[in-house]
Amino acid sequence: MAELPRVKIEYGNGALGQAVSSADGLLCLVVVGASAVADKFTLAKHYPLQNIDGLEALGITPENNPLVYKIVKDFYTEAQDGTKTYIVGYPQTLAMSDVLNKDNPYCRNIIELTKGEIRGFAVTKVASETPTITNGLDTDLAAAMLNAQALGNWATEVKNAPVFSILDGLSYAGDPEALPDLKTFAYNRVGVVIGDTSISSKNQSVGLIAGRIASSPVQRNIARVKSGALNVLEMYAGDKPIELADINTIHGKRYLTFRTFTGFSGYYVADDLLASKETDDYNQITRRRTIDKAFRIAYPTLVEELVDEIPVNENGTMIETYAAAFEQKVINAISLNMKGELSVDPTDENDKGVKCVVDRTVNVLATSQIKGTLRVRPFGYGKYIDVLLGFTITAN
Repeated sequence: MAELPRVKIEYGNGALGQAVSSADGLLCLVVVGASAVADKFTLAKHYPLQNIDGLEALGITPENNPLVYKIVKDFYTEAQDGTKTYIVGYPQTLAMSDVLNKDNPYCRNIIELTKGEIRGFAVTKVASETPTITNGLDTDLAAAMLNAQALGNWATEVKNAPVFSILDGLSYAGDPEALPDLKTFAYNRVGVVIGDTSISSKNQSVGLIAGRIASSPVQRNIARVKSGALNVLEMYAGDKPIELADINTIHGKRYLTFRTFTGFSGYYVADDLLASKETDDYNQITRRRTIDKAFRIAYPTLVEELVDEIPVNENGTMIETYAAAFEQKVINAISLNMKGELSVDPTDENDKGVKCVVDRTVNVLATSQIKGTLRVRPFGYGKYIDVLLGFTITAN
């Protein structure tokens, strides 16, 4: 069967060695184990919110839906009132892995019903009083990570609407040595949170992470110190205050966690790590969001070129002027809509932080194909600052 005309964008990896209105920070807060509220809050239905007061119209209170209330409260602790998000609840009979399964009508439905507007999910679940623990976390988390990655890949490949997921490190038992090392996975669309505002909490503060993401531009690391401390008074990892917890081990295993700084008050996100190898180009939330935004801009720009007439040379290849114009159209679209979000050389007026190159060797006449490469340049981040301090000795 002949294939329908289409645009296909594939992510190139390994290159780093390690303005249209855009809903860049639009996330969906997912709570498994929520309770329906008669005539107000229906399970498996997503509701838009712009502040915590929106829960009142849904009949949600700290008493009838404590975890729903908490994730929304944490979200708007970091995100300003007016920041749009969605809230959706599912019954306790489901697992996080169930709602993230691309073959089930849960998070997949939200992607479809919002027409791909969602950029990511923050997923939590009411923890069991007697959870089954594997490697220091709820046993379901391994399947939830696997399914979250598959959901993100499906959304990208089938819906051209890439998403990522931030998962609750559910039922963290407090032993960082027991945690699986997320560097051994290839889940560059998945982050796992360890740390909460309550001591010995079985749930982790996915709402705080989601709120900081939603309030940050795509190129900004949510651990940026200049962005200020989190708006919380206390943070714990299991039964230990963050100040006394083994954050080095938790962070070293690539979990999203929290930290303090000597001489600074408050708590900060330690880094914006995803559950993937250190050599993966997309192993940080900033890089994931940056490349996904470029994808979302490039896709409609390229769709406009489908089945258009292409002037060709005698050998069937695209003529140079058309190829150059094609490249420039893509470059202009991305540079215009990602101004300030890509790294550019300020001394070079032609540097847009994006390069698009059409393959001039392809016989378009014979193959009906246009091939090329599209690359954007992310920012670097000063994570390790080393300074030699000493005395200056001046001769008398």
